[in-house]
Amino acid sequence: MMGFLRRGGRRGHDEDFVAYYAARAGHLRNTAYLLCGDWHLAEDLTQTAFTNLYRAWGRIDHHDVLDQYARRVLLRAFLDERRRPWRREHPTVPDDAALDSVAVGEDHLENRQVLKTALLRVPKRRRAVLVLRFWADLSVEQVAEILGCSTGTVKSQTSRGLDDLRNALGGALHDLKTSGGQP
Repeated sequence: MMGFLRRGGRRGHDEDFVAYYAARAGHLRNTAYLLCGDWHLAEDLTQTAFTNLYRAWGRIDHHDVLDQYARRVLLRAFLDERRRPWRREHPTVPDDAALDSVAVGEDHLENRQVLKTALLRVPKRRRAVLVLRFWADLSVEQVAEILGCSTGTVKSQTSRGLDDLRNALGGALHDLKTSGGQP
């Protein structure tokens, strides 16, 4: 983690925040995308997370845990957004252009789509645990702290989430094979 030191006055406060934003915004946006599956909503969630982080910036004494705090704020923004009534509508055609442009090669595009589709079929709390554990590479204890639950809950949600993902992947691979594609 980058060492962001407190400097005197508002200017130092803003400079530290801008430096943190420049260093971590892309990673937090990617995490948001894995949670919601929509680049536009991921941008909104990231903006909400950084706005809330900025509001609390002056009260944060331990800048060595900023990533964990930022992920917690992002996760809460995601869960709050999913509860809003207008978010219960889902687009029929997902925006895959941004994800496809990140792929290493063309042969990975199809695999990424299958994985993304399967991940979106996992219930949101389990998906959040999977993203935090395997995308953000957090420990069970860190995820438990972010979610405000016990380590046992994180472990069981990870296990159930992986089962859900396997089931979703099995269905996606079957659909892909029957449509003539290669997994």
